[in-house]
Amino acid sequence: MNKTFRKITFCSLIGIASLSSFAFVSGYFEVSKNLDIFTTLFREVNIYYVDETKPGEMIEKAINAMLDDLDPYTTYIPESDIEDFRFQTTGQYGGIGAMIRKKGDYVVIAEPYKGFPADNAGLKAGDKLLEIDGKSVKGKSTQDVSSVLKGQPGVEVELLIERPGLKKPLKKTFTREEVKVKSIPYAGMVTEGIAYLRLRSFTRNCTNEVKDAITKLKEENEVQSLILDLRGNPGGLLNESVNLCNLFIEKGQEVVSTKGKIKEWEKSYKTRNNPLDSEIPLVVLINQSSASASEIVSGTMQDLDRGVVIGKKSFGKGLVQQTRKLSYNSQLKVTVAKYYTPSGRCIQALDYGNRNDDGSVGKVADSLKTAFKTLNGRTVYDGGGVDPDITVDRDAYAEIVGSILSKQLIFDFATEFVLANDTIDQPGVFKITDKIYEDFVAFVSNKDYEYETNTDKDLTNLIEQASEDNYTDFKTDLEALQAKLVSYKEDDIHKYQKQIAELILSELMSRYFYQEGRVKAALVEDPVIDKAIEVLNDTENYNKILVGQLDGE
Repeated sequence: MNKTFRKITFCSLIGIASLSSFAFVSGYFEVSKNLDIFTTLFREVNIYYVDETKPGEMIEKAINAMLDDLDPYTTYIPESDIEDFRFQTTGQYGGIGAMIRKKGDYVVIAEPYKGFPADNAGLKAGDKLLEIDGKSVKGKSTQDVSSVLKGQPGVEVELLIERPGLKKPLKKTFTREEVKVKSIPYAGMVTEGIAYLRLRSFTRNCTNEVKDAITKLKEENEVQSLILDLRGNPGGLLNESVNLCNLFIEKGQEVVSTKGKIKEWEKSYKTRNNPLDSEIPLVVLINQSSASASEIVSGTMQDLDRGVVIGKKSFGKGLVQQTRKLSYNSQLKVTVAKYYTPSGRCIQALDYGNRNDDGSVGKVADSLKTAFKTLNGRTVYDGGGVDPDITVDRDAYAEIVGSILSKQLIFDFATEFVLANDTIDQPGVFKITDKIYEDFVAFVSNKDYEYETNTDKDLTNLIEQASEDNYTDFKTDLEALQAKLVSYKEDDIHKYQKQIAELILSELMSRYFYQEGRVKAALVEDPVIDKAIEVLNDTENYNKILVGQLDGE
């Protein structure tokens, strides 16, 4: 019996012993019995299975399979992943300060963070990592490479990289630092009197960053109203969402309440400080990727009629997680409660407690949704995310766009563009001209980015059906139509130039001006921002929306 197995068995037996005193309390007998069954099964398999087993891997797979049956937010965090989990909650980690992505057999630098070791050492997006500390990383996943790049601050790391445009590999040596990614990639003025702030995630102390950013904007500009952009914000720490709401609402106001199986999770979270500004007209932007803490903030601003919510329906995550320490420096992140906004609604969209027969999870049915009232008497609903007061839909990306992105052709084009252009105009000034776009068209002309449209799928199905029905002439006509469709698709790269050009612009902005440039450039032609400005510039209509006298569009 190997050491790993003895340790796991010992820990399991301790768990059984600790539960034995509760064996006859309702529910605990089942826990104790099944732990015993699992331990004995695990022991027998490891002793008698014909080949050598890997107990650690078996246990981790068993744990993950068990948790997968609950919800996607209840997860096991082994010691090897603690650094990544710490980054999610604090925005901090020890490393080189760069995003990476897989490209072929290697991992490449996707974006260095401004002012951190990778950036200071001159690493660029597109640099291919060949070796780390003398060891080849060919074939390694991004997770494998990330775990090697991250580590104790103050320790040196040596990279061997291959850079497009250079014949020989480069060696870069630098010292790991404590990397703190900004929770606010950009804050500024979008037009006269209207300030804008983009919040990336709800990490520790992000409220103080927001407070400082707003204070600075007020000191340097005549700020009359504010746009808080939570689009794409996946959430984070619950207490930070409460503190952020406190910047705009009075002390002592309930922001969110939680209810769980255990009594200690029946809590009410209220604001504890005087607000930064409880009067400034406010618009909160959300979309389908705004989740958790983002929904607490947008839902609270809506329930209290403190601001107008614009964009698309949010994700619908109304669950609260807590981390529990386990043995051997591992942790469990477990869903402990549901949260409720001030009106009393829970915006959880998926019902994990009542799965379908096939194991899938369905959304809360419209017939089961309940109406609630905001402070001013407006009707809002639970069970499916936060519905914006004003819905603004952006065109869905065409199939060609998804294909070009998946093949990383925009990323590769940007790498070549940077090699040929040392500088470009500032964000908001620089444009993707027709000349630049035609250069991109030429760049992808010999690249593979095949994609299937809905028309492709329907034609293929019709051809197959015609063949089965022996409609030979009709099948021939359909095949001719299919060939004609190919020529139509060849024009898609011009038909969807606007969508593709926006993505090229975004990538180039990050190359020259980091995340701040990417965000700032995207504001120039953004219909959601345009609608927010329109609402804030019309005080009468803004107030009518908040009292329910004017329906959102």
